Parts: sequence; C-alpha cells; structure tokens
Amino acid sequence: MRFVNDFHFGDVKRFYFIKHPDTETVRAWQGHQFEKKYFYPISGSFVVAWVKIDDFENPSLDLKAEYHILSAENSEIISIPKGYANGLKALDPNSEVMIFSDMDLEQSVNEKIRYPSNRWLNWEEIER
Repeated sequence: MRFVNDFHFGDVKRFYFIKHPDTETVRAWQGHQFEKKYFYPISGSFVVAWVKIDDFENPSLDLKAEYHILSAENSEIISIPKGYANGLKALDPNSEVMIFSDMDLEQSVNEKIRYPSNRWLNWEEIER
C-alpha cells in the first residue's frame, strides 16, 4: 500500500503519465509561467529538476537548477510552482511518473515554453 495523505487535489484540473523506457531520455526544459505541476512516481525512479526563470523570453544562462530524486519506493510528491521550468530523467528503465496540473491542456499548451535540455543542468552528473 502507498499513500500521500497530505496531498489535496484542490487546484488539480488534469493528470497524465509519462513512461521512460530507458535512462537516456531527458525531458527538459518546459517553462511554465502560470502553470503549477506536481510529480508522483508510479514505478522506478526519476530525477525531477526545476529552475526559477528570470525572463521567459530570454532567460539567463546562469540560473541555478535544483533537483530531487523521486522513487516509487517512497510516497512523496514534488510540487513545481508557476514561474519555473522543469525537467525529468528516468534513473531506472521503464520508470513511470504521474503528473498533476492546475491547468487544462489547452491552457498549458498555450503558455509552455521549451528550452534546451542541457541549459542549466548536466543530467549525466546526477547520482542517486
């Protein structure tokens, strides 16, 4: 049995799953000026990273990313507030993560900005 009793769905409008069949794929960076996201691991483990964006049209290259390792063995949820870019990478093959959002799909697509995956973090240097 797994549970996250302190999580409340008050602002969640949708959720979806992402599965990474390998540990090479980096899904980063997706900037969300107005959207809040929550990440919950279903199987395996992921590095989930975030960086506060100073200017969504021309962000500084010197921003400092932070990250946390989420594992299905632990029942925890990471919340990424609006105004950040986020990214993730599986640490185990066939890892799956559930993502909750406070925006519907149309709102999210219209405000998402993508940045190069290697911009603020060296994904290869992250250790468990």
